[in-house]
Amino acid sequence: MDHTSNSSLFRTMNIRSYLLEREYPALRDLWVLTAVFGSAFFLLLGRVGLIEPDEGRYSEIPREMLERNDFITPTLNYVAYFEKPPLHYWLTALSFKLFGLNEFAARFAGTLAGLLCVLLVYHTGCKLFGRREGLFSALILGTSTGFLAQSRINLTDMTLTFCLTAALCCFIIASTDHEQHKRRYYLLFYMFSALAVLTKGLIGMVFPAGIIVIYLATTHRWHLLKGMRPAGGIALFLAITVPWFVLAALRNPEFARFFFIHEHLQRFLTKVHGRYQPFWFFIPILMLTMFPWSLYGVRAIARAWQARQQRNGERLLFLLIWAALIFLFFSASNSKLIPYILPVFPPLALLMGKMFSDLADHRDPVHEFGPENILLGVLLILMTALAIVYPHVRDLGPALTGSGLVRSGSSLLTKQPILSPTGGAAVACLTFLMGCMAWLAVHKRNILILFAGLCLGSFLLETIGLQVFLEGIEFKKSSKELALTAKQTAAPDSCLVSFGYEQSLPFYTERRVVVVGDRGELEFGSRQGDQAAWFIEEPDFIRLWQGGRQVVVLLKKADYERISPWLAPTASILGQKGKKLLISNRK
Repeated sequence: MDHTSNSSLFRTMNIRSYLLEREYPALRDLWVLTAVFGSAFFLLLGRVGLIEPDEGRYSEIPREMLERNDFITPTLNYVAYFEKPPLHYWLTALSFKLFGLNEFAARFAGTLAGLLCVLLVYHTGCKLFGRREGLFSALILGTSTGFLAQSRINLTDMTLTFCLTAALCCFIIASTDHEQHKRRYYLLFYMFSALAVLTKGLIGMVFPAGIIVIYLATTHRWHLLKGMRPAGGIALFLAITVPWFVLAALRNPEFARFFFIHEHLQRFLTKVHGRYQPFWFFIPILMLTMFPWSLYGVRAIARAWQARQQRNGERLLFLLIWAALIFLFFSASNSKLIPYILPVFPPLALLMGKMFSDLADHRDPVHEFGPENILLGVLLILMTALAIVYPHVRDLGPALTGSGLVRSGSSLLTKQPILSPTGGAAVACLTFLMGCMAWLAVHKRNILILFAGLCLGSFLLETIGLQVFLEGIEFKKSSKELALTAKQTAAPDSCLVSFGYEQSLPFYTERRVVVVGDRGELEFGSRQGDQAAWFIEEPDFIRLWQGGRQVVVLLKKADYERISPWLAPTASILGQKGKKLLISNRK
C-alpha cells in the first residue's frame, strides 16, 4: 500500500473514531461544531439584498427604534406595528449598533440563534443519552438544508425556535434523576420561556406549558413540579415579560385588543390573515426543509415510540410530545407559513441522532433503511435532472406544453428561473455526489458512510447550492438596487412613494414612504392618529405627481402601464428590476 493510500486510510479512521468515540471533551466538540457550522451559517451572510417581504420588515422596525430612540412601541414606516413583541427587534437593533446598517447585521441575530440551536442540541443529546448521540443530533440539525436556509434569513421564527428549544431542553435535562444542577436548569427554563413570549407572544408560554403537562400526565411524574419551584419560576417569568406589555399598553391604549385578540385568537381560529393552507400542508414542507434527514424521520419516531417504556424511554417520549404538539398545533391553525414549524426540527434531530447512534453499534444496520435509501436515490436522481433542466425550462416551453406536463401560460414558463445554467450544474453535481455516497454506503453496508455522506452532501449543498438559490431569489424578491437609486435621486424635500407597501424601501432610503392603495399590514397603524398624508389613493397620487414637489415612485410595471397616461409627459424611468420600476416626475 503506497503512502497516499495510507494517508487516506488514516484520515478515514480518524473520522470514524471521532464519530464513534463515546468519551471526548465536550469543549472540543463545541469548538469543532462552531467552526464547521459557523462557516455554513455566516459565510457570505450579507452578500444579497434584503428579501421581500419579511427581511425588509424585520430590518426596518429596529432601524426606526434606533432612529426614534423608542424601544417600547415598534413602528413600521413610522406607524405603530404590534404584530410581534420586541425581542427580535431589540437584538437586531443591537446588531446594527455593532456592525452598522447593513444586510449582515440585519440577519445576524437570527443566524446566531440557528447556530446556537445546533450547539444546544449537542449539549442536550450528551446530557440525555451520551456524547455520540449529541454529536450525531447536532450534525443532523446543522445539515438540515431548510433549517440553515431559514437561519440565514431575518425571521422572528428562528429566534423563537432557539428560545423554545432552550426552555424545553433545560426542562428535560433538569428532570433527569442524575442531574446535579437542577435548580440552574429550571431557572433557565423559566427565563427562556419568558424570552419566547417576548419574541412571538403567547405561544412562548403555551408550548412549554402544554408539552410539559402532557409529559407529566403521560409519565405520572407529577412530583417534578415540586423541584421546578413554580412560585419563584413564575415570578422570574413575570419579571421578564410583564414590563414591556405594561409599558406598551400604557403608551398605546389600542395595543391589548389588537395584540391578544387579532394577532392570537383571530390568527389561529380564522382566515383573517389570508394564510390558510390545508391541514396536511406541513407534511411536505417538513419533508422538504429537513431533507435528506426527513426520509429517516418516520423510522426514528417509530423506534422512539417502541422504546418509550425502556430505560431512558421517558426522554424519548418527551421529544415525541414536543415535536407532535407543535406540529399538530400549527397544522390545525388557519394561519400557516413555512417557518412556523422550525421549533419541530430540534426534537426530531435528537430522535434521529439517537437512532443513528444506536445503529452504529450494529453489524449490518444499513439494510434497515431499505425503503428510505431507495426513496433517497430516486429523489436525488430527480433533483439532479431537475437542476440541469430547470434553468432551460423556458426554452423547453413548446415541448412541455405539447406533452401536457405544463399548461400554456404557466408561471414556470413565463418567469425568470431562480437558477442560472451554471448554478443548476453546481446543484446537480452536489446532489449527484450525495447519491454516490448513499450508494457506496449501501454497497459497503456501512452506516457511518451513509451518515457521513449525507452530512457532507448536505453541508456542501448548504454552503454552495444555497448561495446559488439565494442569488436567484434576490433578483425576484429584493428591491435593494431600486431603493438605493431612490435614495441617491430623492432630494431632502422630495416625496418618496410606493404603490402598495414595499418593506425594504424605508430601510434602504432611511426615510418614510407614502403608500398608495393597499396598506397591507400597515392597516392598523394607518388608523392611529392622523396619517392621511401618508396613506393615499390613486387620485390623490395623481395630484401629488402633478404638483410642484419632486416625486420618486416605486411600483410594478402593470401599475405604471395602467396610470401612465396621467403621468405623461414628465415621467422619467430611473431604474428597472424584474417587474418593478422606479420613476420620477423630474427628468
